[in-house]
Amino acid sequence: MTISLADFLSQITVNPMLAVTVILTLGVILVNGWTDAPNAIATCVSTQAIHPRAAIIMAAVFNFLGVLVMTIFNAGVASTIYNMVDFGGDPHESLIALCAALLAIVVWATAAWWFGIPTSESHALIAGVSGAAIALHGGMDGINASEWIKVIYGLLLSTVLGFVMGWLTAKTVQYLCRGIDRGKTRGVFNKAQIAGGAAMAFMHGAQDGQKFMGVFMLGIFLAKGNAAVGAFSIPVWLMILCSAVMGLGTSIGGYRIIKAVGMDMVKLERYQGFSADLAGAGCLLLSSLTGIPVSTTHTKTTAIMGVGAARRVSSVNWGVVKEMVLTWVLTFPGCGVIGFLTAKLFIWVF
Repeated sequence: MTISLADFLSQITVNPMLAVTVILTLGVILVNGWTDAPNAIATCVSTQAIHPRAAIIMAAVFNFLGVLVMTIFNAGVASTIYNMVDFGGDPHESLIALCAALLAIVVWATAAWWFGIPTSESHALIAGVSGAAIALHGGMDGINASEWIKVIYGLLLSTVLGFVMGWLTAKTVQYLCRGIDRGKTRGVFNKAQIAGGAAMAFMHGAQDGQKFMGVFMLGIFLAKGNAAVGAFSIPVWLMILCSAVMGLGTSIGGYRIIKAVGMDMVKLERYQGFSADLAGAGCLLLSSLTGIPVSTTHTKTTAIMGVGAARRVSSVNWGVVKEMVLTWVLTFPGCGVIGFLTAKLFIWVF
């Protein structure tokens, strides 16, 4: 099942609840753009391989391509997010609970951005939606355990594998370039890092774009009074809309996150930035092909940690890492509780 642009536009003008859902969903995507998408280009900007404005344009273009190409070949991530929780039953109450979850995500992510901490909107989305589903059903019946377990796999994949691949990639590059004058490799790694940033932006679209489009489609179906849609296809107009809003978010507030990830945590050389991008993109590709929802933030930052540790452990600013990890740990319970309480409040009020 899907929806055409003409049908969508005609419904949004006569259905206030659909309009509210769309505004909140786009708000979450915008927040993702200024808190999550900048991770993809943080390294190539921090090493001055590319100007920030050009990097943002590049990120927007490759985010869209990632959404389009990966959705055509494998929409497993969108399907996992869509089926992770049960918003069945009364479509009106389900839609109210979904709106509450989206509001919780915006609040949580904006607070993290204010402090310059790269929180994971993927996990905020998962936590907020899960909390709202639990509130809707009054218990764990709202959670689809067989799909939710993929989130746990993704958490391990994005952190452990990200660090290990970052370390191995940096060590491999160091070995291959041993004995070569570093000045001669500067131009090569400059171009390679731009390509790596483009690959990361592509994979960010493939991962996070699918997650938010899955929620977008859920909101549309609930607004139409249909809570039992099991399978769906994502229209191209929605891919374009989500990519454009994500790119806008990156241009608005991305520099804080770029600074935290690409400058404060590890002082990167260009070969290290390339290694981190290559490792992060590889992890995201693997998870996208297997339909496992992972965090772009976790994957990229742990890859950078691995790259820094490959030179020496002390080159990583573990104080910054501690702040990031604390935010990651608090995201699931924090955003989940906010989603639960907001959903209960909204259902009672509306």
